[in-house]
Amino acid sequence: MNRLQYETSPYLRQHAGNPVDWYPWGEEALERARADDKPILLSVGYSACHWCHVMAHESFEDPATAKLMNDLYVNVKVDREERPDVDDIYMQAVQAMTGQGGWPMTVFLLPDGRPFYGGTYFPPEPRHGMPSFRQILLGVADAYNNRREEVERAAEQLTQTLNRDILGIGGDETALTRELLDSAIDNFARNFDSTHGGFAGAPKFPNPMNLEYLLRSYERTGDRRALDMVTLTLRKMARGGIYDQIGGGFHRYSVDAIWLVPHFEKMLYDNAQLSRLYLHAYQATGDAFFRQIAEEVYDYILREMTSPEGGFYSTTDADSEGEEGKFFVWSKTELEELLGEDAAIAIEYWGVTPRGNFEGRNILHVPNEKAVVAERLGLSIEELEAKLDAIKDTLFAARTQRVAPALDDKILIGWNGLMLASLAEAARVLDRADYYDAAVRNAEFLLDNLRTPDGRLLRTYKDGEAKIDGFLEDYAALVEGLLELYQTTFDERWFVEARRLTDHVLAHFRAIDGGFFDVSDEHEQLIVRPRNVQDNAVPSGNSIMAKNLLRLAAYTGDARYDEAARGSLRLLSEALRQYPQAFGEAMNAADMLVRGQTEVAVVGDSEHPATGELLAVVQKPYRPNVVVALSPNDVPGEATIPLLSYRAQQNGKPTVYVCRNFACQLPVTTPGEVELLLKQANTAQA
Repeated sequence: MNRLQYETSPYLRQHAGNPVDWYPWGEEALERARADDKPILLSVGYSACHWCHVMAHESFEDPATAKLMNDLYVNVKVDREERPDVDDIYMQAVQAMTGQGGWPMTVFLLPDGRPFYGGTYFPPEPRHGMPSFRQILLGVADAYNNRREEVERAAEQLTQTLNRDILGIGGDETALTRELLDSAIDNFARNFDSTHGGFAGAPKFPNPMNLEYLLRSYERTGDRRALDMVTLTLRKMARGGIYDQIGGGFHRYSVDAIWLVPHFEKMLYDNAQLSRLYLHAYQATGDAFFRQIAEEVYDYILREMTSPEGGFYSTTDADSEGEEGKFFVWSKTELEELLGEDAAIAIEYWGVTPRGNFEGRNILHVPNEKAVVAERLGLSIEELEAKLDAIKDTLFAARTQRVAPALDDKILIGWNGLMLASLAEAARVLDRADYYDAAVRNAEFLLDNLRTPDGRLLRTYKDGEAKIDGFLEDYAALVEGLLELYQTTFDERWFVEARRLTDHVLAHFRAIDGGFFDVSDEHEQLIVRPRNVQDNAVPSGNSIMAKNLLRLAAYTGDARYDEAARGSLRLLSEALRQYPQAFGEAMNAADMLVRGQTEVAVVGDSEHPATGELLAVVQKPYRPNVVVALSPNDVPGEATIPLLSYRAQQNGKPTVYVCRNFACQLPVTTPGEVELLLKQANTAQA
């Protein structure tokens, strides 16, 4: 067993039995490389990565390859989910060297950490024009030992290109306009797949940030194109193989353009974002289908991805018993044996064939509308739905007897923040007490267990141990989750904590030219200070934080928050115009900035039916640019949440104040009056 046996990351522990003398990322490995004058071999992956497992089996478990690695290098293994800073720096280096990236990522570094050569997966033998991993090991070591000056020069030049202290991309705040918002809709439409939904071809990713922007655009403009792009994509995804038709939850992405064959891993961050998107689609359209999918995802998370303490686990693997997707696929014979006479319904509804659609078996998907299936089977839609519920229960029970994919049960605070935001919002929109309780438990768990004594966040938690300084995305996502939880519970402690964490970000993460670094000024010294403003699978921390700052400015009137948000978005104005699809979350923030927030202050007991009716008008529909605060009693002076200062009930009734920039309309006390004021505010925003 090597040093990785002492790590908490399940991915690192998977390599603890390798004959490779692995180090975790840290000063010990760097010191060893300097002392022995050896280059560092950095291998980056994650537990649900299929090709990471392949390379591990082919090379890292092979004694001869391991001996070569140990003789020539100091070998460092990194879980990219624990260390997005290390991953980002060296992924940018690999992309600069090769024009592409991915995982597993293999990078060769000087003893001081500067990269000089890299790639992704390397096969054990030469294949398809690729050299073997052993050839790479020997060739790179030869260059390091015999052409050191050339290697040093390459490393220095590459490291200079990675510096992000000043982005140098310019930007003008005057370009953040409604015209910019409108032009992005046209850009998305040009790249939209009008047959299958989504953008571009295979492989196809959900891109929830972009779809959220289109939904916002529909709410702003009434442009049906924007709504149709969202609803078509959400329907096609939920009916495709990318969605787990039996257990709920979305897989990472589809390898084809029709959402049929997924990479079968399930990630918390995908399901957090997609559940929220389906919830918003339900709010915007009233279509119960979107509510059903959202609830199925939430129920999956609470059933299978929630720790006893209340944290949310990270991922489940694509493979089980050494085969990708084996846990999720079915043969026609299996269905017939399990379901008897009801098998015909399952076979028709999920498009099952004897040959299958994936390596001889069937990924369940829904090729036809329920009405078509019901007619073919001679059933009413209600009868079909009742039959499907019973069939799903039978298949789910049968599937629990299979060997399940491995669970990566580390708890990452940023991904938990994304899930917290979705679950807290769902609790109030869907009136689900179980979601409410789970959201509160999650927030309490995170703040009790993933903070230092002085209040800084820690990135990861497992088996009672929290470690690694929190990154920008951790602070940003948790603040968003806490603000959503405040608007569900109206417990001021969540607002107070969100504001405290935001002030910490302003003090320790800001960049001189606007926006934020991904790591704080207290973070360990790396070769550069990483700073990524584009969305990846997780929204950019810069963009989430811009949204948080705009909301806090609306709650508090504090100009610091507004200016910091503007400084972050100002940098991106030209990028948003040219490449909005790479900046979906920044587009959402720009929508908030351009349109402004509607501030709603409610005075009344949240348990009182009349207060509940007023809140329902505000919170049940899709109103992305509205913030809500509530006080159960009159506020004669300054309040913890400044929006509530000097607010009082009218005639002893629960009362609503609708404001913009703290300039408020006359207080009202009936749902109809609230609806009218919100419509007027929305017209002003549009």
